[in-house]
Amino acid sequence: MNKQDKILIGKIVAFQGVRGDVRIQTYTEHPEDFRNLKLYSERFSFEDFKFIRRLNPNSDIIIAHIRGFDDRTSAEVLRGTELFVARGELPKPAQDEYYQSDLIGMNVIQDGKNLGRVVCFHNFGAGDIMELENGDMILFRGARVDFESGNITKD
Repeated sequence: MNKQDKILIGKIVAFQGVRGDVRIQTYTEHPEDFRNLKLYSERFSFEDFKFIRRLNPNSDIIIAHIRGFDDRTSAEVLRGTELFVARGELPKPAQDEYYQSDLIGMNVIQDGKNLGRVVCFHNFGAGDIMELENGDMILFRGARVDFESGNITKD
């Protein structure tokens, strides 16, 4: 699967307990979406993935188990594993909605000045933040996206 065909939807951030369960930081709108998505990773296949539970209703962390990683020690090597889904598995975004992966590489313009290109997004609880190639971080809220020009404009 090439880079344009896959969307990053989660990352294994830690292990949970002694039976090899892992904590997954989800990037989906609803963490429960992991129950029905066909995941791709470099380390395991979808058939090996088992959604166990959501940590709490207000969290975007889920607990999962990957077959073959059945104890804490073996699960530790999964930390940092990125989880992808094929673009075709996802619904087309509604008008004025975007997949963050489609915005990476776009220029951020504020007050007529090009601040730099988006390299990734973060969300620490107060909304989506665009990280630029120079390390600056800009809140996405209130931004206008223009795919024709390749610009994200902030007021």
